[in-house]
Amino acid sequence: MITDTHAHLNAPQFDEDRQEVIERARANGISRIINVGFNRETIPSSIALAEQYDFIYSTVGWHPTDAKDMTPEDLEWIESLCGHEKVVAIGEIGLDYYWDTSPKDVQDRVFRQQIQLARKVGLPIVIHNRDAHHDVVQTLREEKAAEVGGVMHCYSGSWETAKMCLDMNFYISFGGPVTFKNAKQPKEVLEKVPLDRLLIETDAPYLAPHPYRGKRNESSYVRLVAETAAEIKRISLEELCGITTANAGRLFGLS
Repeated sequence: MITDTHAHLNAPQFDEDRQEVIERARANGISRIINVGFNRETIPSSIALAEQYDFIYSTVGWHPTDAKDMTPEDLEWIESLCGHEKVVAIGEIGLDYYWDTSPKDVQDRVFRQQIQLARKVGLPIVIHNRDAHHDVVQTLREEKAAEVGGVMHCYSGSWETAKMCLDMNFYISFGGPVTFKNAKQPKEVLEKVPLDRLLIETDAPYLAPHPYRGKRNESSYVRLVAETAAEIKRISLEELCGITTANAGRLFGLS
């Protein structure tokens, strides 16, 4: 029983073999997949995927790299979808200072609006943070994100930043990069994250774990992340999978 807490199986990279990819995940013990909708195009297809498969759930949100395109009507649309029975979180939302596609002030406004929405509807948030650790933490604090909590998706920051996020009711999720041989900091942080706040993910089709690095990622590969995490935590794979699946159920309100 493994939960992939962050995937994009509605992405065009899976158009040729999506059903086979999903069947492979099931065959490898993946019991639940949280699929992420993050803009005008991906939100409908993510929800449609969740409606098609009972073990797939969806998030709805607006990615920071697309922040400049979000209108007030889009925010209202996202709010209207929050009552859907398969929608379990708002995300992925946050700040991205690596890709220069949306101005920082626009990213900040869109980020804050969605945290406020999450508090209004009572859903957790999925955080995208790239090269913006200080500003993400500060915004989460200022907008009282601890009231709903959430997950720091594909965490790449320091232990000091992780501690601040843990203090604000967030889970810390690790993906394929933690399996890389040169991934010193992610491994050190994973070792320190309490087991009851740990999650695993793929971010498929991106960030495939070793030995598939550089190739298309898929949900079945989350087992490789689980194996690395279990080794770092010095517990059995079965125990690691059970704990992280229970954590995902608690965060996303799944039985």
